[in-house]
Amino acid sequence: MQITALLLLALTVTELALLFVVIAFYLRLRKSETLIARMQTRQEELLLKMRANAQLEQELVDSFERRQDELTRLDAQLTERVVVLNKLLKQADEYARSPQFLRQVIISGNRQGKSPKELAKTTGLSVDEVELIIDQNT
Repeated sequence: MQITALLLLALTVTELALLFVVIAFYLRLRKSETLIARMQTRQEELLLKMRANAQLEQELVDSFERRQDELTRLDAQLTERVVVLNKLLKQADEYARSPQFLRQVIISGNRQGKSPKELAKTTGLSVDEVELIIDQNT
């Protein structure tokens, strides 16, 4: 009987030890499940943030493309305007060198009391040419 009692006691102690091991394993399992659930939640949050960042990045790229297109269009307009302005400058230069314009400048300057020397310097003509134009006008 003593052996039976000892055997029963050994079984009870072993069962209790196994029960504690199972309880400890269960508690660690619950802790791991909680940790995994928390990690999944954070992973979902991270995915949401990554999607938002990807959307912002796409909006930025789209905005950049629109601005590039606008800059290209503006550059083309500026190029056209440069051509037009160069033509106008050439016409103005030709007009400023025309004999009729120079004659008007000399006559107008003479009426304002400018000397033939000043008018010659302004128009790029010689003093004799300026005096001849003034004489023809009077």
